[in-house]
Amino acid sequence: MRLFTRPLACQELVELVTDYFEGKLSWSDRRRFERHIGGCDHCTAYLEQMGLVIEATGRLTEDDLERGIRDELLEAFRGWRESRI
Repeated sequence: MRLFTRPLACQELVELVTDYFEGKLSWSDRRRFERHIGGCDHCTAYLEQMGLVIEATGRLTEDDLERGIRDELLEAFRGWRESRI
């Protein structure tokens, strides 16, 4: 028996992209995710851009940032995760 799974919307893809890159999606969510990018040029471009951002930021170290910029980033993201829960 084949179960019906609802197609993934673009907004859902954006919310799941980090888990996709980290390999944390369930099998069914990964399948929905990949099915969506297979037919959505905008989300495919977004996914490629995020991959490039992750690759570039993976090479940055704390010493690469000016102190003021580092402090601004820390302040901007302080509490961000908790506010989304």
